[in-house]
Amino acid sequence: MVEHPNDPRLPNAKMHVVMPGSPVLATIHSSDSCMRGKSASFVRHIGVDIGGTPLEGTFLAGQSFGVIPPGVDPKGRPHKVRLYSIASPAYGDDGFGRVISTTCKRTIEEGKDDYAPERADGHALLLGVCSNWLCDQSLGTPVHVSGPNGKRFVLPVDHNANDYIFVATGTGIAPFRGMLHELLVGPPEGSPWRADWRGPSTSTIHLIMGTPYSTDLLYDAWFRELAARHRNFHYHTVISREPLPKPGHGPHAHHYFESRLDVFKPLLESPRTLIYLCGLAGMQVGIFQALAKAELGQGYLTVHEELAGSAPAAWTVEQIKRRVRPTHRCMLEVY
Repeated sequence: MVEHPNDPRLPNAKMHVVMPGSPVLATIHSSDSCMRGKSASFVRHIGVDIGGTPLEGTFLAGQSFGVIPPGVDPKGRPHKVRLYSIASPAYGDDGFGRVISTTCKRTIEEGKDDYAPERADGHALLLGVCSNWLCDQSLGTPVHVSGPNGKRFVLPVDHNANDYIFVATGTGIAPFRGMLHELLVGPPEGSPWRADWRGPSTSTIHLIMGTPYSTDLLYDAWFRELAARHRNFHYHTVISREPLPKPGHGPHAHHYFESRLDVFKPLLESPRTLIYLCGLAGMQVGIFQALAKAELGQGYLTVHEELAGSAPAAWTVEQIKRRVRPTHRCMLEVY
């Protein structure tokens, strides 16, 4: 990837301090619902106490950590590590880097059970091993963890050197909780990080949060409180499955982004702006296409010569996934 003068200066993120093969023992510190209301989904904000381990104080907002659930899989092999996005700032939820957190959704679905032929009719209830185990645990429960993982999906060293457009779907909101804490709230009094904090960021910040239903909004009250206190922070909620006053349903996050380009265009044309996208795989396709159609992709996208001569509106999903890449000013984390 070619670097350009406007690329952000990122911190040197620590990586793999603790490997999955030799995890350290932490404990569950907190477990609270982070949803707006009653929903078909179950999502919890889970704090993990890593105090006294080599992981203490090593994480940056935007990185991830590994969890190795206890037990074995149906073939008798120990469970493999699962990665979870950090939802806490670099100084942790406690201000001392000892309590990291994540936004954990219980995986509950119907499907074919590959390990039980007698349940191969396609509608067995399948429960995510690690997500449900994490959400079930009481405070103080031991948990094996590793990390940190990831070095690109982080805030720049100088928070005020850039403006930001954050786009999240579902639990992709996790890193933005930590980032916004660093940008607008800061470490508490007494925190070792407090002396280096320069106060709330003066940068322009937009957060677009997409969910199927309004009850699925995560950390909603906190984001609304931040928006009320900081005029430079703009919180956009995008609800896709609730009916509209006219026939039809609401937009997805990328549809909303494209429909509001009149608002975002001046920001996107600025060399200061960074885009962060986190959520379900494929969400970036609509964002990339919208940028290219509006001729705003320069600085954020690298388009393969195969597509350079064709209209972006005609690009297929497969072409965008294979032939359009984000630059250093467009951070991408999809799952």
